[in-house]
Amino acid sequence: MLEKWDQRFFDLAAYIADWSKDPSTKVGSVVVDPKSKRIIATGFNGFPAGVEDRDDRLQDRAVKYEMVVHAEQNALVAAGPSAQGCTLYVTPLPPCARCAVIIIQAGIKRVVCPSPDRSREPWATQSRIAEEMFSEAGVQVDFTDAG
Repeated sequence: MLEKWDQRFFDLAAYIADWSKDPSTKVGSVVVDPKSKRIIATGFNGFPAGVEDRDDRLQDRAVKYEMVVHAEQNALVAAGPSAQGCTLYVTPLPPCARCAVIIIQAGIKRVVCPSPDRSREPWATQSRIAEEMFSEAGVQVDFTDAG
């Protein structure tokens, strides 16, 4: 069970996820300064600014996967250097390996996210790689099924 503030920010990430135009998976994230409880930035998955999110692109998984910016990436780009030392809340999926790389480079110290689905590929491999990198880099990961 999450503490009160963690639950609030996790719920906010879920709310922001709904802003995504992705027809199959809507992901939201929030970067928070843990000391002040101040929201630094938010993000949801979608195409880069200025790139048209047409239905044909959104419906074609191969095209969509090449064009989409993940929620974590959008939040961290918006946060810039202010992400250093912060907590990242993301839902309904845990960060993929590529996002883990950027999360670590941005200086995030803690990630709060749902437990990974280890029953299906490529998610099982993605989560294993992400968790290994987080552990080596000293990023605390708190898995939750709260929602």
